[in-house]
Amino acid sequence: MAADIDSAQFRTLLGHFATGITIITARDADGRPTGMTANSLSAVSLCPPLISICIDRQADTHTVMAAGGPFVINLLSTGQEGLSRRFAGKQRPDRFDGVGYQVSGLDLPLLDGALAHIECECFAAHELGDHTLFVGRVIGGTTTEGRPLLYYRGGYADLAP
Repeated sequence: MAADIDSAQFRTLLGHFATGITIITARDADGRPTGMTANSLSAVSLCPPLISICIDRQADTHTVMAAGGPFVINLLSTGQEGLSRRFAGKQRPDRFDGVGYQVSGLDLPLLDGALAHIECECFAAHELGDHTLFVGRVIGGTTTEGRPLLYYRGGYADLAP
């Protein structure tokens, strides 16, 4: 078996793939809203409707996701870079302070201004390397008009109008 490439080269290679930016939101065991920025969203299946998202096992939101409850993938729009940065990195207890959101029928936070909200039930979880691949069964959602916030080569990007 060939040796793995180093993590810097791996990041450089994947940095050339533009991805959409999402914020995963859920409720923790005490019912408080929690969330984190992620860009590893992928469609898995149309029937049943499944998506996947990968979360570092060191991330605070990992514990909430591992509990197997429902969650939302909020697809961010241009102009939400600040929100993306706020939800990136270490979890802060004040992360939702001053952040506009509505509550779904499942009592989940739906971030204001997002292009779409994809509501999911946990379908499966698989530990892979230093992350867990969570598979969500899509049970609802909403969309709006706008352009997506993208991540490309280590920075935020926008689609040209």
